[in-house]
Amino acid sequence: MSFKLCIAQLNYVVGDLAGNARRIIEAARQAHAQGARLLLTPELAICGYAAEDLFLRPAFVAACDDAVKTVARETAGLSGLRIVVGHPAAVEGGGASSRSVRRAPCHNAATVICEGQVVARYAKRELPNYQVFDERRYFVPGDAACVFEVPDASGQPLRVGLLICEDAWHDGPALEAKAAGAQLLAVINASPFHVGKGDERECAMRLRTQATGLPLVYAHLVGGQDEIVFEGRSFALNADGSLAARAPSFEEALFPIEIATPAQPAKLVSLHGPTAPEQGLEADLWHALVLGVRDYVGKNGFPGAVIGLSGGIDSALVLAIAVDALGKDRVHAVMMPSPYTADISWIDARDMAARLGVRYDEVSIRPMFDAFLQSLEPLFQRRGADTTEENLQARIRGTLLMALSNKFGAIVLTTGNKSEMATGYCTLYGDMAGGFAVIKDVAKTLVFRLARWRNANDPYGNGLSPIPERIITRPPSAELRPNQKDQDSLPPYDVLDAIVERYMENDESPAEIVAAGYPQDAVNQVVRLIHLNEYKRRQAPVGIRVTHRSFGKDWRYPNTNRYRG
Repeated sequence: MSFKLCIAQLNYVVGDLAGNARRIIEAARQAHAQGARLLLTPELAICGYAAEDLFLRPAFVAACDDAVKTVARETAGLSGLRIVVGHPAAVEGGGASSRSVRRAPCHNAATVICEGQVVARYAKRELPNYQVFDERRYFVPGDAACVFEVPDASGQPLRVGLLICEDAWHDGPALEAKAAGAQLLAVINASPFHVGKGDERECAMRLRTQATGLPLVYAHLVGGQDEIVFEGRSFALNADGSLAARAPSFEEALFPIEIATPAQPAKLVSLHGPTAPEQGLEADLWHALVLGVRDYVGKNGFPGAVIGLSGGIDSALVLAIAVDALGKDRVHAVMMPSPYTADISWIDARDMAARLGVRYDEVSIRPMFDAFLQSLEPLFQRRGADTTEENLQARIRGTLLMALSNKFGAIVLTTGNKSEMATGYCTLYGDMAGGFAVIKDVAKTLVFRLARWRNANDPYGNGLSPIPERIITRPPSAELRPNQKDQDSLPPYDVLDAIVERYMENDESPAEIVAAGYPQDAVNQVVRLIHLNEYKRRQAPVGIRVTHRSFGKDWRYPNTNRYRG
């Protein structure tokens, strides 16, 4: 016999308990109408992932419990359907924590509901505390396996072992579920995207199937939440580790999987379902950035976005991402030329804005720049021009963009990339001023790759190559002084980005990087700049994380720090 399982790979919103419950209820009704016997929701679906210090508020956890009860009550008439709902749960009899008189111990939990009744509950056992994860700050680990039964159409029960995300990256919880009688592992997850993470997950889960000899279903979240993105890509593996099904990436889906239950108990369960193809690195990255922008702008209620368009590659890439995410009518591009802006920058900015059909305005900053210089001249005491005058231009632009944001409500999308954020090649209160940093985790070399990929591909049906070729091929320049080029101040970007990756992302020492063949002077310069500019990054807007280590929650270095290693 066989039965259908569905995964509610949906875009939940942190803190929207009523809305998330409604989405689960609607998914349950649809799954039941399609003949499903089991519906899996992602980790912490009731409250969204991650709710961070909301978990420390007893009233929030109690409200999540009420939302779970709403799901149970509203799905009571769906006969035979088991619904696995992820949510935080107060520890029964836990009392007040020693850390706070107002905080009660809390589990990262999942409840199995059938016909309005709770039939099982599981508490996550392995609590991650690395990269962007802080689960030991919020949760108490569980200590027991959870196996529940799902009857097929003939009444023959299938025993399902429930795991939550990190549990499945370790042998113990899966093996204990098998020892408790599980014939199938169901893993509910909220695992943030970074480049290559999809393959990492499938490889890790393949190890679990090989260790247990059990098939596995991996139910995943989709959507953007502040700096992290979840790409969906739920999947199923047979007991031999072979791929049985894969949901699409970066899309919502009520994803069906057929489960063939054996006539004899000693036989293995087999799975099959649709299999979405894998995408390349650039495609995954593009869709992650687009989803991150769309959800940050949409979930926070901004009517649109405003971008300072310079005629350079970074702002061009951000503009293309914004239009794919929001549509041309919700994006406003502003060109703010200075005395040092090249004619080709005007021409290329106008060309790109026309290609994408966005509102485009030009506001010269020369009168304002001259006024600042005149006002400051007595205070500068005839000192020669330096980066101060360069930064004044960037700060005038930042002020203009923020004024437009104040007046019309649109969020300012900043355009700095990871290479600039690493080395401080950006101006505090200038080009760093804004509400959301779209490409702050995208290295400059990858910026060029993404621009070329988007020109060659049209995933959202805009019908043209959005970025003028000259923007991609001309040497990068901040255009804040005559004949300025980025490489006047920085190593070549292929060298710089490799050093940043090795030092910042992979924790290699300067000596190891030099031993790998990189110039000593360049290594010393980049490492010094990374630490020197920590104070800037602390004041930068939140931005989308797409690598396994970004500047943000992944990178926590003190501002006041004399260690250089």
